[in-house]
Amino acid sequence: MDWKTLQSLLSGVNKYSTAFGRIWLSVVFVFRVLVYVVAAERVWGDEQKDFDCNTKQPGCTNACYDDYFPISNIRLWALQLIFVTCPSLLVILHVAYREERERRHRQKYGEQCTKLYSNTGKKHGGLWWTYLFSLIFKLIIELLFLYVLHTLWHGFGMPRLVQCTSVAPCPNTVDCYIARPTEKKIFTYFMVGASAVCIVLTICEICYLIFHRIMRGLGKSKLSRGHSASSSTCRCHHKLVEAGELGPDLGDAKQASAPKLTPI
Repeated sequence: MDWKTLQSLLSGVNKYSTAFGRIWLSVVFVFRVLVYVVAAERVWGDEQKDFDCNTKQPGCTNACYDDYFPISNIRLWALQLIFVTCPSLLVILHVAYREERERRHRQKYGEQCTKLYSNTGKKHGGLWWTYLFSLIFKLIIELLFLYVLHTLWHGFGMPRLVQCTSVAPCPNTVDCYIARPTEKKIFTYFMVGASAVCIVLTICEICYLIFHRIMRGLGKSKLSRGHSASSSTCRCHHKLVEAGELGPDLGDAKQASAPKLTPI
């Protein structure tokens, strides 16, 4: 798996993330992706080859391994990292949509017209909802994968002995032994702990976004009570009137026909 490609795609998220989001991304790449690539793959690479059972029955060892490991831990972690990091791409796509919309607006109404967005990466309007949705999706994915990991192996530990009972083609109860269970248990705890830290950071970021949105709304309501003057969306005609290229009446006509564009 090419983790460098994923890192290059998500590196742009730092420009649009909050402080909690930047910490979250650092934890993901340093304590999860880097540990996964450097150490976890080597620790879990021999899990099936060194899964020994006290039987010579053909196919019994593979059947017992599949019964206890319906999915490999290392592959489950890879899926978790992919699903957790992909929602951040929604923010990049939304910013790219804003930039393209701004470009078409400037191309249609000219360079002197007021911009649709003061900053295309600022989390206002639809981008705020996209960012919040990506955080909620990441939180659900983290909790879901932790639940699956805990349910499949009845906890986060790793036993030394696994008893395989009533699994064809094994004739009776078969004892199987996991290779390096202590080392595997340590890495499992480490990955679960890193996932728990990411969950806490995601919850903090969600609370921060909602609190910041509420405070900004309160600030706007105070300003609206103090200032009753209103202005049009596009003020290109004002510059033309001041330059003498349009008369006042023509300027008013331009103002009446100015397009009403809602930032998304």
